[in-house]
Amino acid sequence: MKTGTKTTTKTMRAVVLTGHGGLDKLEYHAHWPKPVPGAGEALIRVAACGLNNTDINTRIGWYAKGVEGGVGKATALDGYPAVDHSDGGWGGTISFPRIQGADVCGVVEAVGAGVAPAWVNKRVMVDPWLLDADDPANLAGARYFGSEVNGGYADYTVVPAGNVHEVNSDCTDAELATFGCAYTTAENLLTRAALKGGETVLVSGASGGVGSAVIQLAKIRDAKVIAISGAAKADALASLGADQVVDRRRPELAAAITDAAGGGVDVAVDVVGGALFSVLLDCLRPGGRYATSGAIAGAVVRLDLRTLYLNDLQLVGATVVPPGTFPRLLRYIENKTLRPVLARQFPLRDLADAQRMFIEKKHVGNIVVVMDSP
Repeated sequence: MKTGTKTTTKTMRAVVLTGHGGLDKLEYHAHWPKPVPGAGEALIRVAACGLNNTDINTRIGWYAKGVEGGVGKATALDGYPAVDHSDGGWGGTISFPRIQGADVCGVVEAVGAGVAPAWVNKRVMVDPWLLDADDPANLAGARYFGSEVNGGYADYTVVPAGNVHEVNSDCTDAELATFGCAYTTAENLLTRAALKGGETVLVSGASGGVGSAVIQLAKIRDAKVIAISGAAKADALASLGADQVVDRRRPELAAAITDAAGGGVDVAVDVVGGALFSVLLDCLRPGGRYATSGAIAGAVVRLDLRTLYLNDLQLVGATVVPPGTFPRLLRYIENKTLRPVLARQFPLRDLADAQRMFIEKKHVGNIVVVMDSP
């Protein structure tokens, strides 16, 4: 194992998820075992790690098939205690204890056998999708950093070397930790929906991490963006590139969106689901495309099949991000095509407070945990 200069300690600080449930399942430890990189792996000294909906959804067991509702404030805080959680991870069963956190920015401190020593001391970001190295197109073989394996809510983490990317940017560590999950998800959604220049895209949940990323990435494609959000966030979303912002509380929401689009939208990107699902379909032009990667307002939705087939619509689910997406995102970051949207940062020991703020949904962009000094 090739090391840098700070490998003397055998323990680290970490926030550990002990099971499905409320915020009390997040336990702060000052002396958790520090990982050691195996063959083909890199040990990263974490500087910052961003929060995502997946952290909340996994903690509360929302992915379990027995859960049909959305992620409301009460359930996001306390979980679903009466539900069978045997399939409570995004990919099914998840083992505990688990260190969550997908969006890591840090410095390589050591590498295992087979990894070039030149990686040591490089500033890096982590691609959170751990694909099958022999068959990256195998969706069933995909794992997620901070879910099936330990992630970044700790001083150190171990990652396959192929998921480590050097970054050259004047962004802060916290700013870089806003990108990984949200922006790769957004890029995958727009790619799967085949958004083209000159088309109009409708974005639900536009003030969140994925939504604000969709706005920026859609503008790179020269698309017109209509964002759905609360009125108080309209100026912030306009500054990111939204051409129009429609208040999600407006009566006759579909009519308001259709009017803003001048007759309908080409693509709807949705992370909200619930009752909004049918509204978004009603806003699509004939031949339009709907793409989703989330359902915080409810996973079970109403679909009138006549709306689908009479309008020649396409429905796309997008979870696993294909290889090549993260390097493309990294180029956008380094040439400043993308702008980080950092809502607030918290010290590691205050991860539960960071999740409380995340659950309130009053922010725009991403919330990040930073590895402050002990």
